[in-house]
Amino acid sequence: MTVNGGWGSGADGGEELLPATRRALLHRVAVGQRDGRTPSLVGAVVRDGAMVWCGSRSMIEGHAPDADTQYRIGSITKSLVAVLVMRLRDEGLLELTDPLSRHLPETAVEAGAGGLDAAGLSAAGRLTVGQLLSHTSGLASETPGPWWERTPGSLRPELADVLGTEPIKHPAGRRYHYSNPGFALLGALVEQVRGVPWAEALQAEVLDPLGMARTTLLPQAPAAGGFAVHPWADVMRPETVQETGRMAPAGQLWSTAGDLARWAAFLMAGREGVLSTATLEEMRQPAVPPEAADMDGGYGLGIQLSRRGGRLLAGHTGSMPGFLATVWVSVEDGVGAVALANATSGPQIGTIATDLLAITLDAEPSLPAAWRPADALAPDLLELAGPWYWGTQGFALRIDADGGPSLAPLTGQGRATRFHVEHDGTWTGREGYYAGETLRVMRTADGSVSHLDLGSFVFTREPYDPSAPLPGGFPGWH
Repeated sequence: MTVNGGWGSGADGGEELLPATRRALLHRVAVGQRDGRTPSLVGAVVRDGAMVWCGSRSMIEGHAPDADTQYRIGSITKSLVAVLVMRLRDEGLLELTDPLSRHLPETAVEAGAGGLDAAGLSAAGRLTVGQLLSHTSGLASETPGPWWERTPGSLRPELADVLGTEPIKHPAGRRYHYSNPGFALLGALVEQVRGVPWAEALQAEVLDPLGMARTTLLPQAPAAGGFAVHPWADVMRPETVQETGRMAPAGQLWSTAGDLARWAAFLMAGREGVLSTATLEEMRQPAVPPEAADMDGGYGLGIQLSRRGGRLLAGHTGSMPGFLATVWVSVEDGVGAVALANATSGPQIGTIATDLLAITLDAEPSLPAAWRPADALAPDLLELAGPWYWGTQGFALRIDADGGPSLAPLTGQGRATRFHVEHDGTWTGREGYYAGETLRVMRTADGSVSHLDLGSFVFTREPYDPSAPLPGGFPGWH
């Protein structure tokens, strides 16, 4: 057996982990390779935007993979395609509420027109972009046949071939139901709007700017071979690599631990010219409640969510015949982890990535950013800081060093939110009950503050302040 755990430590500019932490991480990779009975397994840790550790275990002496060895990443591909779609949204070229047919003409056929081949396209055309991104479209999980991951994409040359005649399994928008064909449609949407193949758009708009030079549609040496390991005997056979054609946006890509470390850093902080932090935050918001079978799981807009050990993780898992992959990040902690294996099944790859992240944070907790005061705050903003009352309940309005306001109950739990300050002077709630709601500062004729109006709720400086225009009135305290 070969173990490699030295290369990659601090190689991308991050602060190197302590020797005991590196040893614990390498031990987890070694146990994962042995217990998962996989030919090889590679793991990596990202902290503060850089890869700070990478290690591997291989069955072949002297041939341990490294941060530059490609593995097939399966459904992690979906997150990259989702970024392309969100870029189109941010550029004003589409809205998440748009029906697919508005941008993909071949799905705009009328119901009943075009025969059976068009029936599935017609049904899909009524689904929205947002529903496809969040797996709430109700589309089938898989193609009507044959098994797309194990057969050539040439068997499905048209979009109608990935849908079949009756692709809708649930009412749209009602529940989470994972759909691989849904991302085939999103890839076609990107091609239609951009006018170039989706992979070409991905290269120019995402991979090149992020420095992900080893992420490709087809394997490029050095690349791991994929294997099927017998579940009851220690023997294995090579898996066949298929080019998936129309289904490629659902799981075609190959990548490396080094490139996925860059992807993890991007998922946490965004990158100017690729996607903003605000849009990534939107993608990480749960689109629907989790399934009862997995209350710790969830899905945003092309981003998988998981709660493990009290930490909220975002990223994606992936699998294709011969390969397993996972990227998880904890945005709050600024730490991410990658795990890759070349076996069809066996290693609990999502758990291994979670454990790598937890080992790092438990051994070397992230240091919070030092408090610093604001250089300056506008007087009209500063005067709003302090206590406010919604009826008789006390709230505190605080202004951080960047001028961002937040509102939260003085005691106990309740409706709290941060706000984004708009150009017209209003504030928009960023999360919780008040997400998307508008707060307006209401002033008297002399310019002094009268009250705050938050979605029609009146917040005053005193409980039921008699000087504020309270709807319904209030006779005052006696």
